[in-house]
Amino acid sequence: MGEKIVQSLRNSKGARWGALAVVSFTMMTGYYINYVISPLKPLFEEYFGWNSVDFGLWNSAYGWFNVFFLMLIFGGIILDKIGVRFTGLGAALTMIIGTILQYLAVEGLVPMEGLFFEGTFLEMKSQIFYGALGFAIFGVGVEVAGITVSKVIVKWFKGKELALAMGLEMATARMGTALALALPLPMATVWFGTRAEPAISAPVMLGLGLLVAGFVAFIWYTFMDKKLEASEGIDKASKEDEFKVSDIFTILVNKGFWLIALLCVLFYSGVFPFLYYATDLMINKYGVNPDFAGTIPGLLPFGTILLTPIFGSIYDRKGKGATIMLIGSVMLLIAHTFFAIPFIDNYVIAIALILFLGVTFSLVPSAMWPSVPKIIPEKQLGTAYALIFWVQNWGLMGMPLLIGWSLEKYGRVADESIKGYHYDYTVPMMIFAATGFLAIIVAIMLKAEDKKKGYGLELPNMQK
Repeated sequence: MGEKIVQSLRNSKGARWGALAVVSFTMMTGYYINYVISPLKPLFEEYFGWNSVDFGLWNSAYGWFNVFFLMLIFGGIILDKIGVRFTGLGAALTMIIGTILQYLAVEGLVPMEGLFFEGTFLEMKSQIFYGALGFAIFGVGVEVAGITVSKVIVKWFKGKELALAMGLEMATARMGTALALALPLPMATVWFGTRAEPAISAPVMLGLGLLVAGFVAFIWYTFMDKKLEASEGIDKASKEDEFKVSDIFTILVNKGFWLIALLCVLFYSGVFPFLYYATDLMINKYGVNPDFAGTIPGLLPFGTILLTPIFGSIYDRKGKGATIMLIGSVMLLIAHTFFAIPFIDNYVIAIALILFLGVTFSLVPSAMWPSVPKIIPEKQLGTAYALIFWVQNWGLMGMPLLIGWSLEKYGRVADESIKGYHYDYTVPMMIFAATGFLAIIVAIMLKAEDKKKGYGLELPNMQK
C-alpha cells in the first residue's frame, strides 16, 4: 500500500497569508488602545489635575497582573495546553473588558469619591485607580493575544517566510500605534469637542469599537485554524509530544532564552514607554503645537510598516539575525542620546530622530521574534513567548513610573512666560539611552552564545 500524502493547508499561499491578515488586524486594534491616552497627557493635566506621576501610574498598570499575578505565564501554559483558538478568543474578550473600564474612568462614570476610596486609593486618585485597573486587565489580554498570534504565525509559516510574516504582523499592529498617537488630540479638541470642552473619552470609545471588530475577526480565524489542523490530520487524540508543565524548567535553564528575554525588556523599555511621553516631549522641548504634536511620534510606526517586513525578509533569505539585533541596539543608543542633548531642540531634528528610531524599531523585532523558534522547541513556544513577555512587562511597568518620577523630580521647570511650568526631558532621555547601552552588551553576548551553541541565528529561516 502506498503512503497517504498529507497536503497541509499551510502550503496554500492564499490560506496562510489570509490567516496572517486576520490575526494581524486583531493585534492592530489592541495596539491602538495601548497608546490611546498618550497624546492626551496635557488634557488630563489641564482638566483632571493630573501630574506626570499620575500619568506614569496609569501606564505602568499595563504590567501589574502580568508581572505580580503571573497572568501572562498562565496564559502561555494555557496556550500550549489548549491551543490558539480558545486562548485567542479569551485574550480578545479580556481586552474589551479592560477597555470598557478605562472608558468609564475617562468619562467619569466610575465612583470618584465616597465608598471606601474617598477620592483616593493607595495614594492614587480614584479615577486613576479605576482607569489603571482597566489598563491592567487590558494588558493581560493584549499580551496573551501577542503570544497567541506569534504561535499562530509559527504554526502557518515555520520553514517558510517566518520572519517576513512576523514583520508584516508587527507592521500592521503598529498602524494601530500610529493612529493612537496621531488621532486622539484632534478627535478630542477639534472633531468631537473643542479646546475649552474637549471630548477626552472619544478616542477611547473608537478603540473599544475597534476591539469588538478584532474579536469578530479572531472568531473567523478559529474556523481557518480548524481547517488547518484537519488538513494535517491533527486532533486531540493524535497530538504527540505535548507540552508539560515540567518543560518550564527546561526553558528557564536555557541561556539563549534569557539573553533573548533580556534584550527584549531592554529594547522595548527604550521604545514603548518613550512613546507614552513622546507627544509631551514634542510640546515641551521642541515647541510643537499641542494639537499636532502627536503626529511626529506617529511617524515612527509608519517607518516600521515598510521596514520590518523588509528586514524580516532579509533574515528569512540571508540570515544574520544576531547581527541585525546588535545593529538595532546601537541605533537605539544613538537615537536617545541625541534626544537627551538639551540644545538640540529644533522640531526638524526631532522628526529625523523619530524616523531614525523607526528604523531601529524595525531592526530588532524583525530578527528577535523569529529567532525564538530556533532556540525553543515548538511545543514550548507559547510558554517561552509568555516568559519573554513577562520579563518585558517588568520594563513596561517600571519604566513609565521611573520616567514620570524623574520628570517631577528633575524636569519640572518654572516658566514665567506661561505663568506655570514646563518639563525638561534631559534626564528621562538619558534613562532611555541607558537601555540602548545595556541592550548592546546583551546583543554581543547573544551573538557569542549563538556561535557557541549553534542555534542558527545567523542562518536563513527559509528551508530549501
